[in-house]
Amino acid sequence: MKGRFFFALAALCCAMPVAAQAGHPGQQQLVQEVAKDTGKDPATLNALLDGAKKQQSILDAISRPAEAKPWSDYRQIFLTPARIEAGIEFYREHQALLDKIGTQYGVAPQYIVAILGVETFYGRNTGKYKVLDALVTLGLYYPPRAAFFRDQLKTLLELPDNRLAGPLDSLTGSYAGAQGWGQFMPGSIRDYAVDEDGDGRIDLQNSLPDILASVANYFAKHGWVTGGPVAARAQPDVAAKPLSVKDSTPQWTVEQLEAWGYAPLQRLDPGASSSLQTFQAANGPEYWFTFQNFYVITRYNRSPMYAMAVNQLAQAIVDGVNDQESAAR
Repeated sequence: MKGRFFFALAALCCAMPVAAQAGHPGQQQLVQEVAKDTGKDPATLNALLDGAKKQQSILDAISRPAEAKPWSDYRQIFLTPARIEAGIEFYREHQALLDKIGTQYGVAPQYIVAILGVETFYGRNTGKYKVLDALVTLGLYYPPRAAFFRDQLKTLLELPDNRLAGPLDSLTGSYAGAQGWGQFMPGSIRDYAVDEDGDGRIDLQNSLPDILASVANYFAKHGWVTGGPVAARAQPDVAAKPLSVKDSTPQWTVEQLEAWGYAPLQRLDPGASSSLQTFQAANGPEYWFTFQNFYVITRYNRSPMYAMAVNQLAQAIVDGVNDQESAAR
């Protein structure tokens, strides 16, 4: 009798539905914060987050960023003939719009184009990951940078619908949750994206005016100097002073760097504020004076190699455009 009782009890337990886990770790607190800040419905927020999945491929991707490569390898990713030619074609096709936006924001158009070239090959590869999956995975399951990505996830949930290219659960982007041709994170969409075409929506996936103007506005708001230099080669002498450079913040004048043994290979303003970057090229180290506009590019991506790739792609594009225009005269 006793045995039959325990067998029946076990069978009953197996037949009862098991309560589902309450979403992702930290989801309840996140939903409470977003609902408090925005008045959005917690049930709707929970449904969005419940539909997001932790993706191991995202955790794998963030562990092997391209910026871990040496400059000689990194440069080859972005300074290819195909990317340069596509950039020249893109610039020429949209030159009137680019020149208008460049003048409006004080940013050289070739740098707007180069950002799109480096980030998404001019909109051809904007990313295959669901943005919600990416930010949930990195914000709630990736301790090394959880604080940053959780903040981006919270911002995404708080953005008004008219600042997104479509329904939130349909958005796709990079493994880090960046969206659109310019790969804007949610915080950048909130702070720098603009409705250039005036349709009442910011669409960084389908509206070229919004895309270009948002990149230009990002640069302008971070201190782009209209007509200012970006980078120039330097040649150290044998007694050049070794320098420890933590980031790309301009901190010495060109004149000071010259006094320490770094000679510019082109004419520069001796009083211009600059930094010195060293890149490991195939034939040995390269030394570069870098300026405020180089620093601004590193606000888009903190890697000096990224900023140099954008700079060199921009120069290759504008040189190609100028050559074609000269040949057509």
